[in-house]
Amino acid sequence: MHTIDLAYVGRGLHEELAAYIADQEDFYADEGVHVSLRDGCTWDEERLRRCATIGLGRALLSRLTDGTPWVALNVNTHRPLFWFLARSGLTSLSDLAGRRLAVHAPHTAPGCFTRIVLRRAGLDPDRDIKTVVRPPGDYGMDLRRLREGEIDAALVGSTMAPEAVAAEHGWNVPAWVGDHFRIPTVGLAVDPTYTDPDGPAVQAVLRAHRRALKVIHDDPDTTVRHMRTFLGGHTADEVRAHYETFIAPHFTIDGQVDLPTGDAAISAVAAELGVPAVVTAAEFYGRATTAS
Repeated sequence: MHTIDLAYVGRGLHEELAAYIADQEDFYADEGVHVSLRDGCTWDEERLRRCATIGLGRALLSRLTDGTPWVALNVNTHRPLFWFLARSGLTSLSDLAGRRLAVHAPHTAPGCFTRIVLRRAGLDPDRDIKTVVRPPGDYGMDLRRLREGEIDAALVGSTMAPEAVAAEHGWNVPAWVGDHFRIPTVGLAVDPTYTDPDGPAVQAVLRAHRRALKVIHDDPDTTVRHMRTFLGGHTADEVRAHYETFIAPHFTIDGQVDLPTGDAAISAVAAELGVPAVVTAAEFYGRATTAS
């Protein structure tokens, strides 16, 4: 039995669903690997790079800004599962001008993606938005602040089904990030300095994750059952609607990457960070173009 540490760097379905299914359905054991799933959300890059990681967005930012030689081996989706959730009356991104938006820091992957989306909507995130920077979490405090009127909108992740939350509170979902910015995101990446991409443990994890992606596409009932673990505050119908809208149509079938999407995303991220695009999609994501 091989062993590997696998770190997630965000919380929710976006980050964890494929790995969770692989674990719960015993795909890791079937493939002969013992996976220690680690919470790397607050780890610095030096500690994180000694593990395999699910967070491709963070890995890309690190490769662009500090040269950590991450390589992506598997891609779960090209549409980030983050949404703008806003109080009543705010129905479009343009309505956020002058409003208070709770959002991740600019140097984080979701924060960077958000800034790209805001700019594409004609908003300067530093001048037109009153940002309230907060760390990643389950977004529960954002919902409280929206209810109490402390903020006008929040960027939220997949620890909730935002459309169901909006309907419950009379709020709106002005935009889904995945509709405005596509980037190969979440899957499996390693730093070859510490982890051999072709090593038996890594290859076993890749096989298990591809089996999990197959479940997501071919077995809706099993997938929805596992999703309810993450979305415990929602009804079965709400969870299934979330699966049918955001998961089934947009998760990859076999972990393969679309390189043109990757190149466009890398250029946009580098421009937002103010750094050169020192890596191409073929260099960063290229190993996710063929199944092992």
